[in-house]
This record gives sequence, C-alpha cells and structure tokens, in this order.
Amino acid sequence: MAAVDLQYIDRSTETLFDIATDVISLLRSANETVGVAESLTGGGVMETLTSVPGASAAFRGGVVSYATPLKQLLLNVSAELIAREGVIHADVAAQMAEGARNATAFDGSPATWGIGTTGVAGPDSQDGKPVGTVFIGIASPEGSRAWGPFRFPGPRERVREATIIEALSKLRDALTARSGGDQTTA
Repeated sequence: MAAVDLQYIDRSTETLFDIATDVISLLRSANETVGVAESLTGGGVMETLTSVPGASAAFRGGVVSYATPLKQLLLNVSAELIAREGVIHADVAAQMAEGARNATAFDGSPATWGIGTTGVAGPDSQDGKPVGTVFIGIASPEGSRAWGPFRFPGPRERVREATIIEALSKLRDALTARSGGDQTTA
C-alpha cells in the first residue's frame, strides 16, 4: 500500500456561538450595549447575538435595512454618499454602525456600540461590486471605523456567514482592546 501524502489545514475550533458569547460577556462586564444595522446579513448578526443566554442585558436590537432607502431613512446614511459610491462602501458601513447606535437609543442614551454590515451576497453583483465584497463598520462613543473590502468566496450563505463571523470578531477585538485585557471566553 502506497503512502499518502496528507496535507492538513490548521483550523480553529472556535465557533460563531463562541465569538458571540465572548461579545456578550465583554459587553455585560463593561455594562455596555450594542445595536446592529444589517443589510446583506439580513438579521444574522442579531440572531447570533440573541442565541447567547443573557444577551438581553447587552443587546438592544437593530435594523435590517435591506432596501437602500431604509439605510437613509432609518440609519441616516448620507444620500449623497450613496449616490456617489453606492451602498457597498466602507463609509456606508461606518454610517450604518453609527445609525445602529442611534436607532437603538432609549432614555436619551444610544447603544454603546454599533455594528453595520453591507455587501454583496449574490447571486449577482451590485453597484459594480462582485459577489463576496463586504464592508463592516463598528461605532462607539469615540467614533466609527470600517473594515473592507473583504472578498468572501463561496455561495450566498457562506458569504453571509463569513460576514457575521468577521463582524462579531471585529467587535470582540474592539471590546478587548478597550478593556485593555485579554480575550475572555465565557
């Protein structure tokens, strides 16, 4: 029998639920909250966060702004920006994250953190951007930042899942950096 040359791929055993649990734990420890504005993920970030027991102490809610006009009306994304760049853009993701903080405000207080996701899950390109192009925004009282463009390969559901993983990982990184500590796992 001939020897087979196996090639192993390093993989993380961390799951999406693990990342979401870390996020909720970090938010709860800091007595902070999060609001979400989603486009291509269609509520997947919110679903993932609310799957964590105790999420109600930190997760306020969110907006699925799939239609472009809702990004302007509900999240205050600049119409001029959208006309100039389209909705698949870093600044749109950052403004969506800021809009998420404000859309989930009550008692005169916005959510501490906001997440915004925008991109192309497929099957067709949009605004001249190919399928798999994604931008993620994170906002806090100190300001907002966007990451991307990411190029997530695969079918529609894989692009959406990769976006959720990346968005929650970016928030976890920001929370960890802000607390000045190591990543926690609940």
